[in-house]
Amino acid sequence: MKFTATQISEILEGEIDGDPNIEVFKLSKIEEGVAGSLTFLSNPKYAPFLYNTDASVVIVNNTFIPEKAFKTTLIKVEDSYEAFSKLLSFYNETKLNKIGISKLSFISDSALVGENTYIAEFAFVGENVKLGNNVKLFPNVYIGDNVEIGDNTVLFSGVKIYSESIIGAHCAFHSGVIIGSDGFGFAPSKNGVFSKIPQIGNVIIEDHVDIGANTTIDRATLGSTIIRKGVKLDNQIQIAHNVEIDENTVIAAQTGVAGSVKIGKNCKIGGQVGIAGHLVIGDFVNIQAQTGVGRNLSNNETVQGSPALPYSDYYKSYVHFKNLSKLVDKVSSLEKELLKLKKD
Repeated sequence: MKFTATQISEILEGEIDGDPNIEVFKLSKIEEGVAGSLTFLSNPKYAPFLYNTDASVVIVNNTFIPEKAFKTTLIKVEDSYEAFSKLLSFYNETKLNKIGISKLSFISDSALVGENTYIAEFAFVGENVKLGNNVKLFPNVYIGDNVEIGDNTVLFSGVKIYSESIIGAHCAFHSGVIIGSDGFGFAPSKNGVFSKIPQIGNVIIEDHVDIGANTTIDRATLGSTIIRKGVKLDNQIQIAHNVEIDENTVIAAQTGVAGSVKIGKNCKIGGQVGIAGHLVIGDFVNIQAQTGVGRNLSNNETVQGSPALPYSDYYKSYVHFKNLSKLVDKVSSLEKELLKLKKD
């Protein structure tokens, strides 16, 4: 896709300083700019790159005053960083704006497909599926029976949605995401054999949820595993059966949440966190990376460590831990002195 400086300035409501007809077809950092690329200048420490960059167009603040000659075309806006972010969103929407149904896809006769849908090669849509308007299914997506997907949701290559799952509008699931696989439910018998407990619930994911690559969300044993509106999940996260995550909570990569945990609103959970089953995590809780949570957490708590400690307590304890070898040497020295006193 090619855009002229004039087209870009119209999108950003900016002012052109240079060639209005120059074209760009790629994005770059200002220090790596090449002919045909578009970049931006926001941080003043990168200003020297402007005078040498080969980028065709640079977005700058209205307040920017060049100190010497430059060869690029400028687009002046109120906030260059915000404008570039807006342009990235526009570019991404344009890039993903695919429409049409491939002859190499399979769609069940009982499925209902909305308008302006994109269903790519080798995508599978099962019985009684309902797809909203502007849904995008990239190659090798699997949609099981009785699944519902809301408007403007994008499923990238290789996403698997098991039967009975309900997905909201404006969601984005990246490659390898699996929704609705069985929860980890097995009952031990007297002879030590574990018998499978049927997992007959489903998964409900509300609007504006983003899920990173290779994250898995298990169906409930009974009832529903629920991901509320605005939740953001990173790559490689495991959400177990009957978990509920409330609105606008964000969770970083490699975190594991065990069964029947309830996580509140606006929580921030770092990478490699482990949360034991059947716990309740309050609203606005911060859990630092690599924390092991084995107790309920109240609203607004910040914890770290394994087992989880209040943030300030953890760092006080960590100071002692760093000095542990010195303390051991000191105790050994005192023991020797005491032993010597006893002999005397």
